[in-house]
Amino acid sequence: MSPENNQLTQDEGSLRISVVSTIGLVPVINARIQITATGNPDSPILELTTDQSGQTPVVELPAPPQALSTEPSPAEQPYSEYNISVTASGYEPVLLSGSEILSGELSLQTIRMNPVSVSELPEEIIVIPAHTLFGEYPPKIPEEEIKPVPDTGEIVLSRVVIPEYIIVHDGVPSDSTAKNYWVRYKDYIKNVACCEIYPTWPESSIYANILAIQSFTLNRVYTEWYRNQGYDFTITSSTAYDHKWIYGRNIFENIDYLVDTVFANYLSRPGVRQPIFTSYCDGKRVTCSGLSQWGSMYLGDEGYSAIEILRYYYGNDMYINTATQISGVPSSWPGYDLGIGASGDKVLQLQNQLNRIARNYPAIPVIAADGIYGPRTAEAVSAFQKIFNLPATGVTDYATWYEISDIFVGVTRISEPD
Repeated sequence: MSPENNQLTQDEGSLRISVVSTIGLVPVINARIQITATGNPDSPILELTTDQSGQTPVVELPAPPQALSTEPSPAEQPYSEYNISVTASGYEPVLLSGSEILSGELSLQTIRMNPVSVSELPEEIIVIPAHTLFGEYPPKIPEEEIKPVPDTGEIVLSRVVIPEYIIVHDGVPSDSTAKNYWVRYKDYIKNVACCEIYPTWPESSIYANILAIQSFTLNRVYTEWYRNQGYDFTITSSTAYDHKWIYGRNIFENIDYLVDTVFANYLSRPGVRQPIFTSYCDGKRVTCSGLSQWGSMYLGDEGYSAIEILRYYYGNDMYINTATQISGVPSSWPGYDLGIGASGDKVLQLQNQLNRIARNYPAIPVIAADGIYGPRTAEAVSAFQKIFNLPATGVTDYATWYEISDIFVGVTRISEPD
């Protein structure tokens, strides 16, 4: 929907674009970006250039009134859509169409560019389809919330583990032509949440939906649901079988941060080891025995907490659990926030990781790796937090620790093209 053609447009949302190479976690500096309304692609609205972190400033763009995203309407799209065209020296151009902007919300749009030497296409074109609460998608095929254990009495995993990657099959399970994508677990959850709900909803409603998405996903991981059927992926992008996941879509800042703070959580019932398979639906066009997305929003408006929303739909014996094992990180969170005055091996590890990340992101100051959390370490942490969309407190909390771990792994891993 073009904002120029939407008579209801009267609000603004904001956008920040980050551009990185597909080979290694390398920011693309001085990338040239042009933004147009999807409905009017020949009239540029803004032209931007990325900084030393591969990012643009935050810019404001027209968006429909916020009320449209807090009440279902089949006729009035609650977000504006924009095209983002990116060119950079040494990289193949990228055109992304359909980046969503909602009133009052900051959208984080990452663009991944192929170096010229590895690309087979003159330009990558990415099209973001309609949001699941507005577009038409197949309803979920009902499934039991607890999967049967094999006859041998064995279980697939002895405990719930947060995987480093989710392998997403971008189609229905039987479509052998659909591409498989390797997606970091947190990035997968953020993408799905932004496909399935709106960031304008109450925080407790967003949290409840994220927990349902995470528990659903971890049930697929724990039971190896698709691998046990002979497939080579973790989950699909089909709403008939799983959640909606869209390659290249934008992520909303509040959803991004909330997932960072709760990504290891899932839902449990007493005496059941596996994460509960938490079905959900929009509750308006499609009804189901699980959580109603729109209903959860209304309950959040009424002051319900996340667990109260979840128990409203799944019963009073539903509990929030936390996985203690997280794959792909050098070391687990120490169990308490690290700030000025802290010292020891965990601080030393943090300093070494930040110094390695600073080689890719020079806006992060290099610091002495002495195991003492002083003002310079706090400054480096704050700079990291600003780049990676965390509150810039200078304190290494749970979310910051694991984001530093993820980025450290990303910049040190040798990446190869698909």
